[in-house]
Amino acid sequence: MDLYDVSFFLSTVWVGPFWLAMLVYPEEEKTRQIMKGPWLFVGPILIWWVVTISAPGGLMDLAEGFSDPLAILDSLAGILGTRAGASAAWAHMVAGDILITKWMWKRCLESGADRWISAVSVFFGVMLMPVGLAFNLVMVREESS
Repeated sequence: MDLYDVSFFLSTVWVGPFWLAMLVYPEEEKTRQIMKGPWLFVGPILIWWVVTISAPGGLMDLAEGFSDPLAILDSLAGILGTRAGASAAWAHMVAGDILITKWMWKRCLESGADRWISAVSVFFGVMLMPVGLAFNLVMVREESS
């Protein structure tokens, strides 16, 4: 097991308790407490930094790709095709997914959405974020003041 295996595992495991709290105990005070502050995405962001610093060549290759707009996608594909690039991308995606999931969870609570709508939004918020976000945007009606 190397740094990239560990970082993949840790970034995934880090968000698990937050996700489960929003999914299983969405209205509990303990869930509201743990969702305050930046803790849910600090782990994956720190992991992203560690992985990126451990293989800085990836960012340099990406920066070189920006000199030719037609080569940016090829540069990105090259980086993502490495263990360091895939691990960093995963930490980045996990951080974004859990942040959007928190927003959807909070939106469900504030709007008084049915429990099943909250559960589906939160479940897919981490598993397939675009699906969860689309579902949440369609199903949750915000109260107009």
